[in-house]
Amino acid sequence: MNDAPRIRSIIKRTTLMVRDMNRSRRWYEYVLGMKTWLDQEFIISGEGIAVGAKGDKTHLVIMKAEDDKIGMIGLLQWLDPMLPAPEIPTAVNYGLPVFVVETDNAAELARRAAELDTRVYAARHEFTVTGAHGEKRHLAGTSIFDPDGHFFECNQVLSVEEPGAA
Repeated sequence: MNDAPRIRSIIKRTTLMVRDMNRSRRWYEYVLGMKTWLDQEFIISGEGIAVGAKGDKTHLVIMKAEDDKIGMIGLLQWLDPMLPAPEIPTAVNYGLPVFVVETDNAAELARRAAELDTRVYAARHEFTVTGAHGEKRHLAGTSIFDPDGHFFECNQVLSVEEPGAA
């Protein structure tokens, strides 16, 4: 294993299956402040994605946050044929991601999620964690679900105490 060549990987985007593209796009724009980077319909080739079949018509919207290369979220809706959607999750479980978002206003983010009638699991609350280098990070957080039940832990940095600081 030590002789194996090094592999360099960057996770650029996560694509989420959505039930209603307009509702989902609005949520990501209004709640998380993302912008549309790509908006395109595709016909599935039958290779590369483990859902649907060759010839299925889909709609892909890629939402961009602050970086041009990483942290994008794709929203993928099946148009023809429509895929049956499972029940919307109300808790995190195996196979379901937890997205961690840094925000500059945790309270406003939760307010906007509630305004769009999506589930706010935890309202703004303050907590402290120890970072990878021993620093104390004081945060305000909120936990929310998007319209399809994808879970977001959203944290606002209030202050950072470096190790050894009193």
